[in-house]
This record gives sequence, structure tokens and C-alpha cells, in this order.
Amino acid sequence: MLREQHAAPRSYAAGPAGAALLDETIGANFERTAAAHPDVDALVEVATGRSWTYAELNREVDLVARGLIASGINKGDRVGIWAPNCAEWTVVQYATAKAGAILVTINPAYRTHELAYVLRHAGVRMLLSVTEFKSSHYRSMVAEVRPEVPDLAEVVFLDSSDWESLRQRGEAVSTDRLRARMETLTPSDPINIQYTSGTTGSPKGAVLSHRNILNNGYFVTDLINFGPGDRLCIPVPFYHCFGMVMGNLGCTTHGATMVIPSAGFDPAATLAAVEQERCTALYGVPTMFIAVLGHPDLAHRDVSSLRTGIMAGAPCPVEIMKRCVDTLNMAEVSIAYGMTETSPVSCQTLHDDDLERRTATVGRAHPHVEVKIVDPETGVVVERGATGEFCTRGYSVMLGYWNDEDRTRDAIDDDGWMHTGDLAVMRDDGYCTIVGRIKDMVIRGGENVYPREIEEFLHTHPDIDDVQVIGVPDPRFGEEICAWIKMRPGSSPLDVDGVRAFATGKLAHYKIPRYVRVVEDFPMTVTGKVRKVEMRAEMVRLLDAQPQ
Repeated sequence: MLREQHAAPRSYAAGPAGAALLDETIGANFERTAAAHPDVDALVEVATGRSWTYAELNREVDLVARGLIASGINKGDRVGIWAPNCAEWTVVQYATAKAGAILVTINPAYRTHELAYVLRHAGVRMLLSVTEFKSSHYRSMVAEVRPEVPDLAEVVFLDSSDWESLRQRGEAVSTDRLRARMETLTPSDPINIQYTSGTTGSPKGAVLSHRNILNNGYFVTDLINFGPGDRLCIPVPFYHCFGMVMGNLGCTTHGATMVIPSAGFDPAATLAAVEQERCTALYGVPTMFIAVLGHPDLAHRDVSSLRTGIMAGAPCPVEIMKRCVDTLNMAEVSIAYGMTETSPVSCQTLHDDDLERRTATVGRAHPHVEVKIVDPETGVVVERGATGEFCTRGYSVMLGYWNDEDRTRDAIDDDGWMHTGDLAVMRDDGYCTIVGRIKDMVIRGGENVYPREIEEFLHTHPDIDDVQVIGVPDPRFGEEICAWIKMRPGSSPLDVDGVRAFATGKLAHYKIPRYVRVVEDFPMTVTGKVRKVEMRAEMVRLLDAQPQ
């Protein structure tokens, strides 16, 4: 009996349940905020100088929602958005939520191969896109894939007359008709599909509800004390939960201001936006903060308005956290951990946690969320301090993968626990540390990259016999992509340039291998499994041996 009383505590924790979950739709919540704070700035787009108060943004959202209804978009129809950060992206996010359409967020780095897959798989009826951005010519890529996507009825280019046409269509639909549509919606309805790379070679569509993402955005910013006076600089992409949930919904659930510093991440534009808009918070992955801290403009920008922010997507180096506190004035910066399938945040540090907790851990269980660390083989909860698989349960767990019951069952067990595939340790104080991944996912600059997807794509090259993709350490991106290739007999060896030429335009840039090694054979186990651990160690040795 005494032994039971003194048994080591188990790696299980439940987050606080003090503040109630928001039991409303995104549209209803947004209207409640707009009514409470009509004259507060809701959205600022620095590059164009455009801004909207909550009352103005609510009117614009309503007009576009009515335009969607006029275009034949019904509740549950999928509407895709393929664009970098812009004001129209945010308007579409809330307009689709009010119209009950499921917003399919598409990575702007995607190319034709990935775009066609997502549009087909989700059955997208309307696609909203920009015409071009940087080196991407979206109009020509859409034209190329459109014959392969039979459900796609309309494409609206946001930076053309199409956008105004969509808004004008909204004039023909009454506000009462929009109200009637909104009254048919419930918090548990699916409202967003976010695609994550899949280990089986095709991306998986995580289906998220109003309840999922509205509450996660609310609690993420609640833990950094957000309110109507806060102004959040959002350089992270909207197509990720980081931007649209933690950023946009985090602001609108608290009456705070969304500030878009630039279409894509630009450290100079980010610093300029913080100064000009007197931003009180800044989001980013560690590589973004490193770029901001290292930019020459920092010396003559006034960032004294900053108070807080969130760093997520990869472990935070201690020195970077110290500099965020000292140089960027972000004394209350928070660390968050999660995944798309959990809306996204499961753990977060508190604004007043010490530096050690904010660098050595990813925080503790989020409000209304349970977490446990289990033995991956047995499913038994491990003792605190032991390594196991991080699992989470609660309102934040996705509804499932779109049209994929098998992979949904693989991810969410019968008791509702989401199995993340991440290896973690829960400390005695309940704070968690992520120590690795059960499978070989690569995290490059905050992007999750699954080797299997790249391997299956490279297998389509006529000269490649077999290929294995691994991640290797990289000082800038955390990890970089490396492909080991076995050539077909009689073919000429491929180099990095050859692989890049083959993949460019078909794979997102961050998935294209930086390193290519042609080999006769792969290191194997006695049972015939490829030893990726050995490959990684060999690449580390070879890269270290290269002259700097």
C-alpha cells in the first residue's frame, strides 16, 4: 500500500478549465466583437495603407459572404484560397465562415502537382487566388490544372476585377438571406480543411470545426493577456494555423488588431510595421526572429511598443529568446507547441514563466486540453521524466482527415486521443519537452516535410531506381532535405541541379532536396529495412568534412 502512495507520478495532465469554451460559430463571435468594439482597428495592411475598423470589416465580410451565396456556394461547399498574406485573405476567412463554406487553405509555395491534388481531393468548387507573387505565376498554373479538376466551377483572382465582381454580386443577396444561412450553422460544423504532408505520399486534409479553431485562437492569445488595445504583427502565413487561427482568430476573439506587415515574410517590413503600427505583439518561428534580430534596420527602428508574442514551429535557442526579451522588448513572449490536427496548440508557456521554461520546454497543457505521454508500443502512460509519444485530447482535436477514415482511425484512438507521432517528456512540473519524432518527419524552417511524399515524387523520374529522403542538421533552417538516390542501370548519375530541375514547378521549394548523394545501396537492417539513422549520421560526417 505504501508503495502505491509513493509511486512516481504519471505523464498525464489536464489544462485549466476556468474560462468556459466559446460555444458559438466564428461568424457569431466576430459579430459580437464588432458590436462591442466597432471603432477599434480590426485589420491593417501596411503595404497598401488600407485599414478597417471592426464595424467596417464586418460590413466587408458580410458583402463577400453574400457574394459567395450569390455565386451558388452552399453550406459545406469547399472554397479554396491560394494566396500569400493579404487583407482579402482575411476577409475570405470570415466570409466563408459566415456563409458556412469550408475554407481549404492552400500553401502559396505549392506547384501544379500539389495544387491539382488538393483541388481534386477536397472537391473545391470555387478557388480564390492571386495572379502572381514573386516567381509564382498562379494564373498559368491554375489554367494548367483546371482540366484535371472537374468540381472547380469558378476561379476568382483577388488582385483583378474578379474580386470587385464577387463583391458586387453580394449586393443582390439580402442581409436577411445571409442571417438565415448563419442560423443553420453550429459550432461543431466543419469550417476549414488544412493540408499536411502525408507519410503515404499524398497530403492529408485535416478537417477543423468552428469550435476547434475559434477556441484555440481565443486561448492562445488569452494566455498572453490580449485585449482591444493590442496590435499583433502577423508575418507568419495565413494558410497555416499559426496565421489564421493563432493570429487572426486570436485577435478577433479579443477585439485586438491584425497587422499584415507584408505578403511574404520580410524582416525589414516586419520591423517597419512594428514601429509604424505600434504593435504590442509579434509572431514567428525561430528563423523569423533570428532574421529580424540580425537585420541592420533593427538599430534604428523603435520596437519599444512590443510586449509579447509567440514563437512556435521549432525549438527556441536560449540566446534567441534572451535577445527577444532584451532587444525586442518582448518580456512576455510565449512558446507554443501543437500540430494542424489539434487546431493547433496543445501546450503553451505562460507570459510570466522563467527563461528556462520558455527555452527548455514547450509549456504545459492548454485550457480544456488533456495531454499524456505513452509508450508507443504498449500505449501505457509512462512515468514523468520518461520518453514516450505525445498524445492529446479535448475540443481541439480535428474532426478527422477529409475522406480518409483509415488514416483518421490511425491518428485518433477510440478514446478520442490524438497520437501526434512526436516523442516527448513530461517533467515533474507538468511542462513538456519535445525530444524527437517516432517517424522521420523533417521540420525545415517551421515547415513539416514528410520524406515519403518526396520519395514517391522522385520515383517518377525515369532514371531513378530507388530513393530515400532524410533530414540533416542545418544552422539556418533547423533541418535540410537530403536525397540518397540509386540510379537505374545504364543511366547517368543525377546531381543536385538535375534533381532540382526535375522538381521545380512540381514540388514546393522547401521540399526540393538541398543535398543529393548517389549510392549503390542503402544501409539496411537484417530484416531489410532502410537504416535512415545511419544515413543521417553519414551525411553529418560528410558535411562536417567539407571545407567551410
